[in-house]
Amino acid sequence: MEGSIVAKLYREQPPVSHRVAQVRRQRSPAGGSATPADGAAAAGRLAADRQAEPDTADATWADTAASESALTKRADSAPPPVVAITGAAHGLGLALTSRLANSDLVGRVVAIDGTRGDVKGVTWRIVDVRDPALAGRLAGVDVMVHTDIDMSPDTDSRSRRAYNVRGAQTVLTAAAAGGVSRVVLVTSAMVYGARPENSVPLPEDAPLSPDSDDSVVGDLLEIEHLAQRSPRVHLGLQVTVARPAALVGDGIDTLITRHFEAPRLLAVKGCTARWQFCHLDDLVSALELAATGRVVGAFAVGSDGWLEQDELEEIAGLRRIELPPGVTFATAQRLHRAGITPAPVSDLRYVVYPWVVDCKALREVGWQPQYDNADALQVLLDQRGGHHAVAGRRLDRKDATITAAGATVAVIGTAAIVHQVRRRRRGS
Repeated sequence: MEGSIVAKLYREQPPVSHRVAQVRRQRSPAGGSATPADGAAAAGRLAADRQAEPDTADATWADTAASESALTKRADSAPPPVVAITGAAHGLGLALTSRLANSDLVGRVVAIDGTRGDVKGVTWRIVDVRDPALAGRLAGVDVMVHTDIDMSPDTDSRSRRAYNVRGAQTVLTAAAAGGVSRVVLVTSAMVYGARPENSVPLPEDAPLSPDSDDSVVGDLLEIEHLAQRSPRVHLGLQVTVARPAALVGDGIDTLITRHFEAPRLLAVKGCTARWQFCHLDDLVSALELAATGRVVGAFAVGSDGWLEQDELEEIAGLRRIELPPGVTFATAQRLHRAGITPAPVSDLRYVVYPWVVDCKALREVGWQPQYDNADALQVLLDQRGGHHAVAGRRLDRKDATITAAGATVAVIGTAAIVHQVRRRRRGS
């Protein structure tokens, strides 16, 4: 019987590519049994972010974008900039370093990391981004792109917060001291917050409103605050911030990607999630535009439109567990406090509530994503690699059979107990 429970939960499905094609046929007015109204609705979802207009002003970023508009106009005539990239030996930084090393838009690439990477044709400078000595390694650099951010759900929250915030502080200070004219920071569209009442899509100048706690999003919010203060503290330094949607691609391991390693997809009653993804390659191409001054201020990055929850489940071949929000968040909070799950309850909002963003700034400079949401989801699913996770916690192969199913049953059991207690209280 060993493995039988997980075998049922992770039952065989048609290939992901077949399920993606099926969803696309259903979205098409001419596909399958879809009606013209269905097709129009789907087209509206895909085009909604192209039509949305911001309705909330962020004065800080509006001023920043206005001050940098002249730089954007001069971008085509200015000499190609020298671009330094932190975290250049791994993850996003490695992908960006590889692209800019072969880009005609960049004059030279300075790769910064604690260890030397294997990208050729760049200048490697080995230094910890938290070391104030970083300022002395930036001679001749025009632009810095800071990608050395720890987004792992498994890192101790205090250590991660110290690394992320201290790193961003040092980069901004070192850039100002070293004569760098612009810094590009990477956070996430998660800084807008995930709430049932969020508009879909959110405009790029929507207020930042996540819960500020010990989560990864709390780290990113601190970095956003540094970015907003920096032009006032370091006169003459321009700061650009890229806010990608749920990131997928090689080596990406976040609470969002682990959500799809679970045997069921968690959902809450009364609100339907909408899903938007950002492939690593699309983020890299957007950062190339930011590094060369084609896009400025704070901007969002992601695939066009979004997937409805039903569409996502059909592509993923997974079913949902739907519970009342109060039960869901209370249970998640208890599991986190007990050390069973790595993510605080606030992070759970990002897998049950919408946080779709409008990528207007990038569209206006001609950028288009290579991956749509279905393609990006397929990449995520293909890279699960046999991992199993529940509530963000990776499970070892030896305990996946019992623990994956057991944790799911535990959540349902908790919901049942709460329901019984409430009935008894009403009857007393």
